[in-house]
Amino acid sequence: MIPPLIETSKSEAANLQGKSTGGCPAASDGNPLLTPPAATSMAVPPSSTVYKLPPGLKHSLPWYASKPWVKLGSPILLFEYLHRTYGNIACYKLFGTPIVFLNDPEYIREILVNQAPAFVKERTVRRMKVLLGEGLITSDDPIHIRQRRIAAPAFHRQRIAAYGDQIVACASSQNARWESRANPEVPIDIASASMELSLEIVARTLFDTEVTEDIRRINDEVNTIMDLYNFIVAFPRIELFMKLPIPGIMRFRKSKARLDAVVDRLIREHKEATAAGKPDPGDLLSMLLSSRDEQADALGHFTGMSDDQVRDEVLTIFLAGYETVANGLTWTWYLLSQNPEVEAKLHAEIDAVLGTGKSRRTATLEDYPNLKYTEQVFAESMRLYPPAWAMGRMSTKPVKLGEYLIPPGAHFFFSQYIMGRSEEYYPDPLRFDPERFSTENKARRPKFAYFPFGGGSRQCIGEAFAWMEGIFSIATLAQRWRLRYAGNAPPEVQAKITLRPRGPLLMHLSRR
Repeated sequence: MIPPLIETSKSEAANLQGKSTGGCPAASDGNPLLTPPAATSMAVPPSSTVYKLPPGLKHSLPWYASKPWVKLGSPILLFEYLHRTYGNIACYKLFGTPIVFLNDPEYIREILVNQAPAFVKERTVRRMKVLLGEGLITSDDPIHIRQRRIAAPAFHRQRIAAYGDQIVACASSQNARWESRANPEVPIDIASASMELSLEIVARTLFDTEVTEDIRRINDEVNTIMDLYNFIVAFPRIELFMKLPIPGIMRFRKSKARLDAVVDRLIREHKEATAAGKPDPGDLLSMLLSSRDEQADALGHFTGMSDDQVRDEVLTIFLAGYETVANGLTWTWYLLSQNPEVEAKLHAEIDAVLGTGKSRRTATLEDYPNLKYTEQVFAESMRLYPPAWAMGRMSTKPVKLGEYLIPPGAHFFFSQYIMGRSEEYYPDPLRFDPERFSTENKARRPKFAYFPFGGGSRQCIGEAFAWMEGIFSIATLAQRWRLRYAGNAPPEVQAKITLRPRGPLLMHLSRR
């Protein structure tokens, strides 16, 4: 999932208890002081409506630019300050637009479930349509509903289960690469290694191929575009300037054209193979091409996706299913290296399920339900370091949250990172304790005290796949290796599209 970040808007909204004029937000990838784009129209409620916003900052955010909790590229600092100072609901303004930060599971449920029709994706995610088109991440209803219906069979539980052996095979290949390293004493960058493994898994399951030149080209072009993410998001009304010779836009345009050409060719080759009577390879792309809407259109036809729609979903799956899981695995290895008692318990479970010595074997689908503690380890890692670290919505109608009435055009942010470190729901929150995710302990917490894959009708469609990839990858690698952090200081987090470590995360490998 792509997490939304900080928004800006040029329109003037009401004072803390005033009347709304509405407005269209802009986004700055955590840089809240950027110049906002022009506003677009939004439905305005009756002029007699009186709004009550939550407590928060008295002035517009740029007023506080010298404060240590307002730092370009580090929106988590702002969220932490708001939560620490004002509690589980707080408000600030950015160029007149109200922005509400939430850290209350019930308020989050209101936005994602109970009052979901009153919200649309906020601008940071909508801006990514220039890359992902009308994919499942960026589209709003009714397009999103139809696309999700068509894509659902590709992510059915039985279909996902078929990928278990491929995930284990890819992780076993990682084992072999580590075994054959020229200098075993040199630490590895586990972030880079996790990306390599996740890329191989995506290539196998999405395209039924190895990591070929095509797959590397897709990866390279996506990375180029993601490096331009701040520029794309912050540029006012970039859609109107896409054909102009502006350097950043030209770089994006060239990368996007090359990316589309590779994916379009892969789609064409899959369709040609099907037309030639070749057997279905069982990959996600083949499923997307063959799926049909379960609801007939106006002519009574059960239609599928167009090639453009398939390309949008392929890019969405590639981005959402590649970097997020890789970062989840990266932080898991770091946390295990810092908590040997947890690591020992994980190894004990893996040995009990998969055997030791000459009886040791690789995991199979039948083992998946028995890797319970492995699942808890991955879940606890994503509590402390959630790959998708924040979410956001924009209201299209007045929204009632407790005693507060918030106008349309307001923006609402909630952070998996802040929630996961809240003592109210996780006592001693910085302690790495996978037992928090035992069946009994999970039942004691509100549902939206933990939402690494979002929630409501837009909950990540690939969640089951992500869990399987994480659990089987951990089990396969931890079966053979112990990893020890090579740094002297804790790694610094970088809250960009996903929660990455800033710079390489070096680990020493030792055989078990």
